[in-house]
Amino acid sequence: MKIVPPSYEVLDHLDRQSLAVRIELCGRICYKSEDRIDQDSAVPFVSKMAEHGHNSVLEMGVVTLEMTCADEEQITDFFLLRPRYLHIDREANRLLITGSIRSFRELLLFHPENAVVRASCALINERHPYFFKGVLPQGGLSSDPSISIRKVELDEVDQLPPQSLLKHRYIAVKFIVNRAVTHEIVRHRPCSFLQESQRYCRYSEDKFGSEVSFIKPMFFAEDSSEYALWEKAMIETEQLYLKLLETSTPQAARTVLPNSCKTE
Repeated sequence: MKIVPPSYEVLDHLDRQSLAVRIELCGRICYKSEDRIDQDSAVPFVSKMAEHGHNSVLEMGVVTLEMTCADEEQITDFFLLRPRYLHIDREANRLLITGSIRSFRELLLFHPENAVVRASCALINERHPYFFKGVLPQGGLSSDPSISIRKVELDEVDQLPPQSLLKHRYIAVKFIVNRAVTHEIVRHRPCSFLQESQRYCRYSEDKFGSEVSFIKPMFFAEDSSEYALWEKAMIETEQLYLKLLETSTPQAARTVLPNSCKTE
């Protein structure tokens, strides 16, 4: 078995990558298939996620849009949809909207007739048609000519006033912690999350070193009797898990794995 410390990394290098590259890097953490990333893999990966409705992966790509509506009623109709997963600033008939690809996909799926939704998704679809696989209305998308819309680049977002910056600036952070910690933060849902999947990962494979990784506990000194008991339990658990994998799927074998398991 392997014992590793908890850690985190702000993935600020993703800020300069395309949406598809960002989504792929985050999404492949679930399957621990980062070794499959190459210069041509992002769009096929994202297309597959969209086609199969794996919408949580599409939360990892975020777009900021600025639009001006000629008609007050267009804005009213949009707010009546109660778009909970968008951050919106309004000044008269001007809207600054930030949301994940998932949020725009689901708005289009459930409210394809709304003018603001159509304008937003039409602009994104022009650049990234693979994001809307399976949800495009029959006949495609056309924007209302009375709505002026553009994509706001990240450099512009970074220049927003502090209160707006807090709402519209997204960052990606990779955590390596135990599953007890992720149970807590996922439940409170302050952010969008993707997590290494024990259902898909078979830790007996060579790429995992044919072993299970556990997070070193912060509660016990390494030379204490409590730490020795914890370590003994992890060794025994790993043996049981690997034995179950001989006749079972990872989804079945994972049922013996504890909260101390490392997850990304």
